[in-house]
Amino acid sequence: MANAQHTPGEFDNDQSAYTHPDIHTHHDEAHGAHVRKNIWRVFWILFAITALEFVIAFVVGRGLFRNVTFILMTVVKAAYIVAVFMHLKDEVKSLIFTIMIPLLFVIWFILALLIEGGFYQGGWFGY
Repeated sequence: MANAQHTPGEFDNDQSAYTHPDIHTHHDEAHGAHVRKNIWRVFWILFAITALEFVIAFVVGRGLFRNVTFILMTVVKAAYIVAVFMHLKDEVKSLIFTIMIPLLFVIWFILALLIEGGFYQGGWFGY
């Protein structure tokens, strides 16, 4: 077993500063309060978006506006969940773009298929 006391920049074997067990063991109450505050903030943001979706479902009549609104709000919630819970917001911009740009092409592809698939005989947009 290696010495438990480490100097900065000195780690056992292949462990880095991010994986070494001595690094993440010192949390105080202020840090815990900050973490709990962030969890509640995420909860209230997702709750507000979901409540707004619920209200729109019963207030706005069926149609293109309601469908587009639901799709946009769902995409916003999904992006926020990915950013917070999968820690994508903490990554470098190049990784974010590496994930998001292909995702935009997939969304475009699905939208194109929906539009073209329903183009004949009235379709989604009533052509």
